[in-house]
Amino acid sequence: MENKQLLKDMGERACLRRKTLGYTQEQLAEKINVSVQMISNLELGKKAIRPENIVKLCSALEISTDYLLTGIISNDKISKLSDKLTQLSPEALKTIEQLLDLLTIN
Repeated sequence: MENKQLLKDMGERACLRRKTLGYTQEQLAEKINVSVQMISNLELGKKAIRPENIVKLCSALEISTDYLLTGIISNDKISKLSDKLTQLSPEALKTIEQLLDLLTIN
């Protein structure tokens, strides 16, 4: 994969997760002790970030480095999700199934 595309994809994943967690760029920058400009550049895919900041970013966003870098969700994460699903009521499980159906429509 071309470097520019890799940076763009990483930025999109980071931005989506930040928004999912309800953080502003400013809040995320403060959490990992970097500039807002660095967060902006990351999300736009303009610049690579240092390895130590990748680790901090992933920790703050509660994602794996694998996911940030490749978009692949680790088996461990899937296993934890599976464990949570087994604890749901049949009604809640049906709702989750319907939601997944909506999200996976091509």
